[in-house]
Amino acid sequence: MLIRLGYDIRFDLPLPIPFVAMLNVHPSRDKDLREPDVLRVEPEVPVETYIDSFGNVCSRFMAPAGPVRLHCSSLIEDSGEPDPVPLDAEQSPVEELPAEVLPFLVSSRYCEVDTLARVASDLFGATTPGWPRVQAILDWVHSKVTFGYEYARPTRTAAEVYTERVGVCRDFQHLALTFCRCMNVPARYATGYLGDIGVPPSPSAMDFSAWFEVFLGGRWWTVDARHNRPRIGRVLIATGRDAVDVAITTSFGRAPLALFQVVTDEVISPGQATAAAELVGTSTRTACGPAIEQRP
Repeated sequence: MLIRLGYDIRFDLPLPIPFVAMLNVHPSRDKDLREPDVLRVEPEVPVETYIDSFGNVCSRFMAPAGPVRLHCSSLIEDSGEPDPVPLDAEQSPVEELPAEVLPFLVSSRYCEVDTLARVASDLFGATTPGWPRVQAILDWVHSKVTFGYEYARPTRTAAEVYTERVGVCRDFQHLALTFCRCMNVPARYATGYLGDIGVPPSPSAMDFSAWFEVFLGGRWWTVDARHNRPRIGRVLIATGRDAVDVAITTSFGRAPLALFQVVTDEVISPGQATAAAELVGTSTRTACGPAIEQRP
């Protein structure tokens, strides 16, 4: 299966400001790319690329005042298989976990493990460790939290999601991964592309999506509390402790957003591949994931 990926993000900057963008496909998917995955900045400026402490590709540049455009169109090959479900994956004792996964057991900016530990124990303490426990957490969050773009708030934490019971996809993931951490299952936040492939088309326009990963049986597995079902065509961009680590763009100054458009389409024919490339960014909506992080 081929998937056309792309974005068109525009700002109207009152002053020149530094940016860090996290828009490249994750290095684990580099081998699947069939076209270059290159961030293009207009007006053209020098762009420094580096790998952050979580293994994500970051782009650093100084944006000039005025209109600034970030855009890309790429093509990736995907297996076309849904997310695997590790029914027999076991939960390792904390003392046997690899050192590199231990940071994904503790609190982070949006995930208050200490605050929700008692709640998680009451809700999930009697569940079977391993995949059954993770599935119980996914089921609970999926059924108890109401999704809606009108509920988007960039400062909402997992504890507030538990109290308010509303949110967008990042909120579902923050609450579920916090419950996992509370139950000693390492869990990390993920963001990337997820199109309407293998499911009925959504009436809303495409955007970036959020999910998370759990460490069971010695490896990371993709899970999704918002959809709570295996999906086809996920393309990972970045992972981190929570949304703050994987912001699509971080601006160190005021950066009014003028346009935000994303495309994730299955390509059926070569002709469609060309047409999809030309149509990247034909619709817009507020990002479900942590798209824009601004510093005063």
